[in-house]
Amino acid sequence: MKKLSLILITIAAVSSSCTWVKVSEQASRVAVANAANVRGCVHISEVNVSVPSKVALINRNADKVATELASMARNEAVNDLGDTIVPSSTIENGRQSFNVYKCNKK
Repeated sequence: MKKLSLILITIAAVSSSCTWVKVSEQASRVAVANAANVRGCVHISEVNVSVPSKVALINRNADKVATELASMARNEAVNDLGDTIVPSSTIENGRQSFNVYKCNKK
């Protein structure tokens, strides 16, 4: 039983440090900004994204969760033809909302 617990803890610790969300090629051109940076932009939509914040009852690294949420929002922004995202909520239980904007006039 101790061996199984040790294996599960090891798996959880290793997987909690992994990044599971990758930014698509198109989404790599989507900027992450703050409200001051989007004053002249057109608001398109709001996206709600979520990632696991815990693995086997162990909290994942907060920075990795935040990075994955932003990556997911960038991927979603492409679907709405947006080129910039701005967080519109705080991170709670691996969930966050982002406003999507069109800033470049191309």
